[in-house]
Amino acid sequence: MHNVVRRTHSPSRFRSARRFLATALAVLVPAAVAVTVGAPASPAAPAATTWRNAEIAGGGFVPGIVFNQTERGLVYARTDIGGAYRWNTATGRWLPLLDSVGWTDWGHNGVVSLATDPVDPDRVYVAAGMYTNSWDPNNGAILRSADRGATWQAAALPFKLGGNMPGRGMGERLAIDPNRNSVLYLGAPSGNGLWRSTDSGVTWTKVASFPNPGNYAPDPSDTTGYQSELEGVTWVTFDPTTGTRGSTTQTIYVGVADKQNTVYRSTDGGATWARLAGQPTGYLAHKGVLDPVGGYLYLATSDTGGPYDGAKGDVWKYATKTGTWTRISPIPSDSADDYFGYSGLTIDRQHPNTLMVATQVSWWPDVIFFRSTDGGATWTRIWDFSSYPERSLRYTQDISSVPWLNFGLQPAPPVPSPKLGWMTESMEIDPFDSNHLLYGTGATVYGTSDLTKWDSGGKITIKPVVGGLEETAVLDLISPPSGAPLLSGLGDIGGFRHDSLDAVPATMYTQPVFTTTTSLDYAELSPSTIVRTGTLDRSARPNDNRIAFSTDGGKNWFQGAEPGGNAAGGTVAAAADGSRFVWSPEGTGVSYSVGFGSSWTASAGIPAGAVVESDRVDPKRFYGFAAGRFYVSTDGGATFTATAATGLPSGSAHFKAMPGVAGDIWLAGGSGTAYGLWHSTDSGASFTKLANVAEADNVGFGKAAPGRTYATLYTIARIGGVRGIFRSDDAGASWTRINDDRHQYGNIGAALTGDPRVYGRVYVGTNGRGVIVGESGGSEPPPPTSTTPTTPTTTTTPTTTTTPVPSGSCTAAYTVTNQWQGGFQASVKVGNTSTAAVTGWTVTWTFADGQRVTQAWNAQVTQSGAAVTALDAGWNRTIPAGGSAEFGFTGSSGTANGKPAAISLNGRTCTTT
Repeated sequence: MHNVVRRTHSPSRFRSARRFLATALAVLVPAAVAVTVGAPASPAAPAATTWRNAEIAGGGFVPGIVFNQTERGLVYARTDIGGAYRWNTATGRWLPLLDSVGWTDWGHNGVVSLATDPVDPDRVYVAAGMYTNSWDPNNGAILRSADRGATWQAAALPFKLGGNMPGRGMGERLAIDPNRNSVLYLGAPSGNGLWRSTDSGVTWTKVASFPNPGNYAPDPSDTTGYQSELEGVTWVTFDPTTGTRGSTTQTIYVGVADKQNTVYRSTDGGATWARLAGQPTGYLAHKGVLDPVGGYLYLATSDTGGPYDGAKGDVWKYATKTGTWTRISPIPSDSADDYFGYSGLTIDRQHPNTLMVATQVSWWPDVIFFRSTDGGATWTRIWDFSSYPERSLRYTQDISSVPWLNFGLQPAPPVPSPKLGWMTESMEIDPFDSNHLLYGTGATVYGTSDLTKWDSGGKITIKPVVGGLEETAVLDLISPPSGAPLLSGLGDIGGFRHDSLDAVPATMYTQPVFTTTTSLDYAELSPSTIVRTGTLDRSARPNDNRIAFSTDGGKNWFQGAEPGGNAAGGTVAAAADGSRFVWSPEGTGVSYSVGFGSSWTASAGIPAGAVVESDRVDPKRFYGFAAGRFYVSTDGGATFTATAATGLPSGSAHFKAMPGVAGDIWLAGGSGTAYGLWHSTDSGASFTKLANVAEADNVGFGKAAPGRTYATLYTIARIGGVRGIFRSDDAGASWTRINDDRHQYGNIGAALTGDPRVYGRVYVGTNGRGVIVGESGGSEPPPPTSTTPTTPTTTTTPTTTTTPVPSGSCTAAYTVTNQWQGGFQASVKVGNTSTAAVTGWTVTWTFADGQRVTQAWNAQVTQSGAAVTALDAGWNRTIPAGGSAEFGFTGSSGTANGKPAAISLNGRTCTTT
């Protein structure tokens, strides 16, 4: 189907997909070996930088949604490559929790399971690891937090975990004993069995008595190890009625990826285990959900581990007291109407006889949700066929907040656009609110707040509930000097023209729609001319080609022809004036086209697979890079010649040409000793390796600093022994780290560019956390002494000061978002209405009714009596002109609904709304 998203994220696509950005060459001169200048130096301290996402809203698979069972409103989401999130009731958005994951432990952004503590809701645990095969070099870990994910500690495991492996929607694999919360269990893949911790996740040991590590693999013949890995022990659930507070729960159920032995039980607190008698066979149990009130264990089963497939399955109900099994499938597996298995499964904790299940997986025409209010004896479905191809619906769907979810398609009935979803492994009814449902899909999180209308014959309203949750893999970014500030190339959903960084785009690229956009370029002297290349399912769209052009800055697109050899993806370059293009597709040779790709001619002198770029001044100059060699064409891409430059990296690299400066080229990448940042001022005839930069993985340009003419440089690198994102205002002579340890975003090597219109703004592509926007402050740099890094200069540390706030130039809103006996949850939002940014802030207010803050997020809060002081927390330091700072907190005592008499920002009273 056109709008089916299939995520594999092999390292060749996303982890190691490094674009070798090529650039200008003005004159061929006798080449020299690469030389090194500049002494290694420690970078300046982190600049005052604010970080946020360019709004896309979703974009990837959310295999798990986990509600806390004892605290209302506490809910988490886990993603396969983009970390974990907590719902922030104060802002109505998801809050990312794993942005501190760094370059070396990037795999911790793959979350295979998550558990929230029912005894101490401040505690949350994550089972982290991206791949169990060679794609992730590191073992998995259990991350534990005592402050709801604000900070983490890690316990290394002796095996790998697979947050982006097949079967990742099964679960939850990680579970906390609801009576003795220091005890946790983890179901492991790859034959590693069942593991237990008795000290709140600090140490882990294998449960030697557990008899079955699982024997199911999707494709045992797969030599990559991706499909051939055993999916292992897949879920754990406790029966809380078999223990008392402080004592170990005695009855535990465990699911195993074994079609003949899929459910095991312990009745002695995990000491011994036995296969559950009489259990169904032939399928895998994706979920095991226990109703301790009625005494039933429910299973949703499928013939595969998913999440992309599944053709048969059943739903089962096990009476825990009598041992009786009952098949309660809405459509049983032996029916001719069953072409799917079952996956998402939930019960209404307020009315445990009400349950719902989702198909695994019904690509056509849409996912099906089934609902029962009598324990599975009878079911209704969210849509039915009426007079084919027409359907009758028990829902309305509103995607106005994320309009691109229609994928720009208008399919013929019965296929809808937008779809209800696909890969719906997680469907959860709020344990405190029977009307509230959330479910994950391959592209977003949907939800409804009027679920019980279904039971009375009404229509429920389904909307995206995904604000703040960004889960796209970014392969390329461009920021032209005019038009939209940013255009993105994304995995699985193509990409967007971002007219506003703070608004969700209306639609993804269309005409044609790519599954993945691998490369973008614009004509430097005619920036409204843009080209993109990518991949798509040719069997589903036989008339679509994999290259597209725009002459209005990416608002509208038209496709060009493809060169022979089934061309797709790769890199593409636009001539400086947009008169011609050079394309290096994956798996085929480099070609050039005069005009908009109506015909293509093979380029000579450059190897297949080379990465190509254009000169930003001369329309006839194009460049390539492959296997340590730099190539130049002076005839519009017809022929290329290798320069004599040596010492460049032999493997992956990115390079770019400086706009407006002939022959000025920056190249980043490599490995081992040939790993770093190189600069050429003679059109690539020779390169100088910067000694003050190590292990650079990308480079980008942005608007020059005030008082300077040479563009600001950005790099992702190790400088002075520190890994991070760095900015240089003096052509690489000195560097300032602009991120901090809380903002690392895992693997961020594939896409990087500054903004040519806004000094200090940088766009960073991540592998699973979307497009990150950094806005750097700091003092104005000193006057330039040189535009080339031939002479080392002293690195300076910018000074962060507190900005005075003029009287009456701020607004404040205090909102109570939730309350309970003896406690409450609230938020404060302070708006800066002055014309200057406020850097470093203090917000104060006084409670009138004895309330006290007990915990806060996005700020450091202190309290003396009824007076409350909130300070910026370092990563939330600057409030831009016209912007705002918002933080949420919980409190205790008092009436839990009183508003402060006044709120002040940096000592000045704000207008309170």
